Amino acid sequence: MDDLEKAILISFDESGSVDSALKSQAVAFCQQIKASPSICSLCIERLCISNLVQVQFWFLQCLHEALRVRYSSMSPEEKSFIRKSVFLMACYESIDGKSSVRVLDAPAFVKNKLAQVVVTLIYFEYPETWPSVFLQFLPNLGKGALIIDMFCRVLNVLDDELISLDYPRSQEELAVAGRVKDAMRQQCIGQIVGAWYEIVSIYKNSDFDLCTTVLDSTKRYVSWIDIGLIANDSFIGLLFELILANGLPDQLRAGAADCVHAVVSKRMDPKAKLMLLQNLQIRRVFGLVAADNDSELVSSIASLLTGCAIEGLECFKQLNLEDSRAVSMEVLNEILPSVFYVMQNSVIDETSSILQFLSGYVGTMKSLSSLTENQLYHVGQMLEVIRSQIRFDPSYRSNLDVLDRIGKEEEDRMLEFRKDLFVLLRSVGRVAPHVTQTFIRNSIASAIAPTAEKNAEEIEAALSLFYALGESVNNDMMSTGSAFLDELVAMLLSTKFPCHSNRLVALVYLETITRYMKFVQENTQYIPLILGVFLDERGIHHPNIHVKQRASYLFMKVVKLLKAKLVPYIETILQRLQDMVAQFTTMYCTSEEHSCSEDGIHIFEAIGLLIGMEDVPLERQSEYLSALLTPLCQQVETLLLNANWEESPLKITNIQQIVMAINALSKGFSERLVTASRPGIGLMFKKTLDVMLQILVVFPKKEPLRSKVISLIHRMVDTLGASVFPYLPKALGPLLAESEPKEVVSFLVLLNQLICKFNTAISDMLEQVYPPIAGRIFSILPRDAFPSGPGCNTEEIRELQELQRMFYTFLHVIATHELSSVFLSPQSQVYLDPMVQMLLNGCCNHKDILVRKACIQIFIRLIKDWCAYGEEKVPGFQSFVIETFATNCCIRSVLDESFEFRDANMLILFGEIVLAQKVMYEKFGNDFLIHFVSKGLPSANCPQDLAEQYCQKLQGNDMKALKSFYQLLIEKLRHQRNDSTVFR
Repeated sequence: MDDLEKAILISFDESGSVDSALKSQAVAFCQQIKASPSICSLCIERLCISNLVQVQFWFLQCLHEALRVRYSSMSPEEKSFIRKSVFLMACYESIDGKSSVRVLDAPAFVKNKLAQVVVTLIYFEYPETWPSVFLQFLPNLGKGALIIDMFCRVLNVLDDELISLDYPRSQEELAVAGRVKDAMRQQCIGQIVGAWYEIVSIYKNSDFDLCTTVLDSTKRYVSWIDIGLIANDSFIGLLFELILANGLPDQLRAGAADCVHAVVSKRMDPKAKLMLLQNLQIRRVFGLVAADNDSELVSSIASLLTGCAIEGLECFKQLNLEDSRAVSMEVLNEILPSVFYVMQNSVIDETSSILQFLSGYVGTMKSLSSLTENQLYHVGQMLEVIRSQIRFDPSYRSNLDVLDRIGKEEEDRMLEFRKDLFVLLRSVGRVAPHVTQTFIRNSIASAIAPTAEKNAEEIEAALSLFYALGESVNNDMMSTGSAFLDELVAMLLSTKFPCHSNRLVALVYLETITRYMKFVQENTQYIPLILGVFLDERGIHHPNIHVKQRASYLFMKVVKLLKAKLVPYIETILQRLQDMVAQFTTMYCTSEEHSCSEDGIHIFEAIGLLIGMEDVPLERQSEYLSALLTPLCQQVETLLLNANWEESPLKITNIQQIVMAINALSKGFSERLVTASRPGIGLMFKKTLDVMLQILVVFPKKEPLRSKVISLIHRMVDTLGASVFPYLPKALGPLLAESEPKEVVSFLVLLNQLICKFNTAISDMLEQVYPPIAGRIFSILPRDAFPSGPGCNTEEIRELQELQRMFYTFLHVIATHELSSVFLSPQSQVYLDPMVQMLLNGCCNHKDILVRKACIQIFIRLIKDWCAYGEEKVPGFQSFVIETFATNCCIRSVLDESFEFRDANMLILFGEIVLAQKVMYEKFGNDFLIHFVSKGLPSANCPQDLAEQYCQKLQGNDMKALKSFYQLLIEKLRHQRNDSTVFR
């Protein structure tokens, strides 16, 4: 072993026993040898004498890379030497006539690398330089299995690396592939197919692996060769002989089935395809799909049957003659039972393609005036398939019930898997509604039959079918009803299913009932049954926490839909919900009880929707509301009474849940009811708000509590309207004190809501709160731009950026709601300059286009509010706008190359910039125009004639023409500047 071989072995070492420095040295040495001009001859020389597989692989890899990179620069003699040597290796011949080393004796990975070298030569040389490559191979196949195997490897690598369209190809590769295929068709493909046939015929009972390899090559080439070479009595007869031979290995039989599948899938004239499908007599393999489902043979037969069905359907679609369509349908009718069997028995990897076929098959039924008896039978079979496929695996039952990690993964997988099946179900329901409805009715009836032993998976599947069908039931049918809905809804509501304690069964049961609630809305006789479902152990009182939570949410949706129709049942509902309400109105609930907080919030919202209706008598309404709000407020007051009491997590959680419950409860009460028609109800909410605001005083730094109280204030603004004003100072003071950036953001959101709702009515309060807000924000935000680059995207920076964006929004809301005078109050004057500078920076430099647009709109509003021709409310503002804003925003920012006119959002921003110029001209007249034309535009080297045209456009009334001209002007100035830069 010489140094090079040692270096190669060391470089391949993965054991970790070789010193890393020595390995690096070995790799470097190998790379140095690889770069040698004579590397090709060295490779061939060493391949004659070395029987170390790593060394053989390394030299073949070097040869492969050298051909790919340096082929065009090689001499004709070198190319000829490589070609002859490589071909001799591939044919198990000695290169020098002496050496006993043969590359074909090496493992498969070495032979595959040799095949890559041969294919690289074919890429460059076939058919011009080396036209006989395939014809030379054929006589050598008689030498035995080694050469046949090598020939198949060459064909397979040629398919993988050049011909197959399963991989992305460059234009050059596509051109070479076309050249190679054309030459093979013309010269040798018939002989190659003949060789395949002979080899399989000879070796079918002696060398199964070799036959399987040959059939793999055959399958790959069927798509582009003359189909008559394969689709003939001899070859097809041989393939079916292999498929049906029980004594042969499954792998070989599967290989034969894959070849037939390739023949069936080949593109051809639909008439010829239909004749082919008839001649195949595919029924011969139907019995094979009933074998072991996990075998390779069954999977291949399933693919073949699916392929035949798909092609039969395509023939039916493409052929117009009635006779041909009838024959296509006969083929389909013959194949479909086996396809259904395949899918029902979950044969590997076929579900997706079968679903695609079935969807197409149902699609063709839509064009038919009526369905035949056979087709109706197939519809029933499809429904059976869908039901069997959507069924959960019983082995996951316990995981799904407790919803652990395994259960969650399985549920997510099934939810995704079911989507296409439910789409198919709805399609079938539209084509054959009576068959579908009967099937679903029978499935549910069977599931609830007391005598039958049904498992949870079957019941869940039956209910899921009815649920999925509901998506395609139109509103008219929901409203007017039908015998089908009457029967099934009544059956569901009056039944307690076996396995109802199972989470999946309980959930789909509730979801199904909710989906058909519009039907119940029009058929109020079912309301008592609906309430029974949601209020007993099937719903809100179900033992499974996941079911309880979902039931609470769905019950709230039901109440929202039925609303006034539930008034006669309010007393009953409240009695049944007492235990849920008590979890919030009882002192010191345990942490276990608070695990139900989510469903409790939905219950409070449902109760609010019920008792908040004007249909409820005032006396009753006051009684119901007081019974809820009074204990909740008392509990909060008690918890807040001793401020020094240790702030335990349970105490915080108690208060938090109460605030959320009150928030949810108030959603059912309209502003008109609590302020106009029944002010006494409004007074109860005001008193409640007064108590809740104490939380901010006692716990100013508890973020969870703070956010929940802010949310309640938002809700009270909507509920109480202007009558909330007296309580706002009490709320806003604690919220602003020592706030962190994230807390200031939530505070600004609240103020934005107040401004948008009350407009100028809030000006006095805003004058009080704006100065501390501005002072706090300007002390937090950096004066310069935010840092960028690695390590700058921290949570702190992101919070500050969000605060800046929200402050811009806040300023925009103030300006656009006629409240800009707030900025001019004596307390706010000190913040005017930093605000204007911040807005200017936002107009010109902010990365967010929406922020830039908002800042320009603020300036436009301020110009309109503060400036009139000959009058100046704010000293210095007019000159700042004319000299600084106009130049920086309207000229410099748009001249920057980053201002991309092809961007739709940028164009909208540009429109605002042009509008700003128009507003400045209207307010400042010639003061603006003279400065902009004499100083602003010249600073950008604008030619005088363009400046004069700009004046004309600005003084006109056509905004669209002004915008178009100004864009043209900016583009010319950019082009002029770029030309000047290039010249310099």
